[in-house]
Amino acid sequence: MERPCAMTPEIYTLGHDALLIRFAREASEAATACVQVMLRLIEEAGLPHITEIAPALASVLVRFKGGTDVRSLLYQHLTDLIDKTDWSTVSIPAAKRRWIIPVCFDGDAAPHLAEVAQIASKSEAAIIYDLENADVRVLALGFAPGQPYIGLLPQEWDMPRTSTLTAEVPAGALVTAVRQLVLFANPSPTGWRQIGMSAFRPFTPETDTPILLRAGDAMQFSRASADDIARLQASGDPKGGAICQSL
Repeated sequence: MERPCAMTPEIYTLGHDALLIRFAREASEAATACVQVMLRLIEEAGLPHITEIAPALASVLVRFKGGTDVRSLLYQHLTDLIDKTDWSTVSIPAAKRRWIIPVCFDGDAAPHLAEVAQIASKSEAAIIYDLENADVRVLALGFAPGQPYIGLLPQEWDMPRTSTLTAEVPAGALVTAVRQLVLFANPSPTGWRQIGMSAFRPFTPETDTPILLRAGDAMQFSRASADDIARLQASGDPKGGAICQSL
């Protein structure tokens, strides 16, 4: 994922309290690099009046508190950050944290694994190998509180969503489509294919840290048995046996 960005960001006004910095109209390694660098620049700049920074697959939303004067000031600050950066040479910054999450890829935990392997023209063992060795990051949080979009996977993982919805996948399900993975925070219908099951809960409103993941976190999956996942679910640990390493 060390590809240069080679993109020129554009800033758009979004409603009365937000600015959108857009790098592209679709996800790519280049867009990922640009978004991660822009996120890091904004966080390190400590700009005033900002209430939220929300990275997406190819853009960064900056929400602020204040009127048009604050918007103009923030627009200029963001423009300065953009102009001081050579976007033709940036690559994804080193992650500050790495999560290692136990996942079961067997049987009922991975009902679409064989289908994914067929679409990717790989064996099921090769698919699992890809997942265990993938160099992926949390690209964005969304759809449900704390729920991560993770990627990007190799090009052979660029498979469409299913033509019909799965009525429900459980919380902790690992699903895939369009070179990305999602780790579901809640039971939900989906058009993505389930290829694994974890005991990890991305959103725990009852705890002091309700949202565990951050955009830019590195992700790694370690293979676990169905019994391991059942035991972790029964333990009540919202991390589901996951380890968070500071890098």
